[in-house]
Amino acid sequence: MKRHGLNNVVELVGRPRPRAEEAHASRRARRIVAVGGGKGGIGKSLVSANLGIALARAGHRVTLVDADLGGANLHTCLGIAQPQGTLSDVVTRGARLETLAAPTGIENLSLVSGAMDALDAANPRAQARARLVEQLQTLDADYLVLDLGAGTSLHTIDFFLLADHGVLVLLPEPTSVENAYRFLKAALFRRLQQAAQALGVAHLAEAALGSQGSAMRTPGEVVKAVAEMQPDAAAQLDRSLREFRVKLVVNQVRSSADQSVGRAVVAAWKKFFGLDMDYLGAIAYDDAAWQTVRKRRALLIDAAASTAATDLVTVAQALAALDRPRTGR
Repeated sequence: MKRHGLNNVVELVGRPRPRAEEAHASRRARRIVAVGGGKGGIGKSLVSANLGIALARAGHRVTLVDADLGGANLHTCLGIAQPQGTLSDVVTRGARLETLAAPTGIENLSLVSGAMDALDAANPRAQARARLVEQLQTLDADYLVLDLGAGTSLHTIDFFLLADHGVLVLLPEPTSVENAYRFLKAALFRRLQQAAQALGVAHLAEAALGSQGSAMRTPGEVVKAVAEMQPDAAAQLDRSLREFRVKLVVNQVRSSADQSVGRAVVAAWKKFFGLDMDYLGAIAYDDAAWQTVRKRRALLIDAAASTAATDLVTVAQALAALDRPRTGR
């Protein structure tokens, strides 16, 4: 993929799910939200935990899932002890996900904890991963919020692409933007690969991707190349890419320049790839955030009046608004 500089970087894509309409119909109002980004330290767990609290307080039935299989800490952000049953029980012992959802002390909110040190769970095999995905898609909740681990492992990328709402968290710093670029570039390759394979045009997509040497083409260029041989498949591939619409949150904003990062990222994505991204909002840098983490308390519980807590509620409202039925024309 051509690189357009740090100020213009946002490359994203997700794996299309076969029969997307049927999957959504079977889940009715249920929505899967996956919170991801680059490396650790950008506030994914803080956002996930408090997003779950805000949605639960709004009356939605929410299950938080700590999908960081090798370094779970979502329970700490909620201010509770780690539940005995964890996500690794699904991966390694075939447990049912619904039996692992533990109460959090917050109405409408439960938690499925991840493993903190189970190496087998941190690198689940394909069959176990498929079983986990199937259970995530059928869990009884209005919102299923996945707190993803750092990095670009296969299960992390697939969880992000599985979601109805893939929420990208980044800091307004060059290193964070770089890490987000790597994360989304990995998702881009994965989505194109699986979409093309499902449509039977993997050979055409691979040829298009490799036709410029080491420089990866944009999704639009790949679609155009496929269209020369398989126009119907290309139309479906294009539709699949356009249906993947990432939601952006900028964390730890300190200045007016930081405030502009989110809009700039959204505009760059639209300019260079012709695809839309939803900007959910910015979360202010706030001492209350790290203070509550140190106290092992949830921000929306321990410092509900703080600026960061107010911003997180606004982000949750913006996310929930995307799921409201549209009326009129």
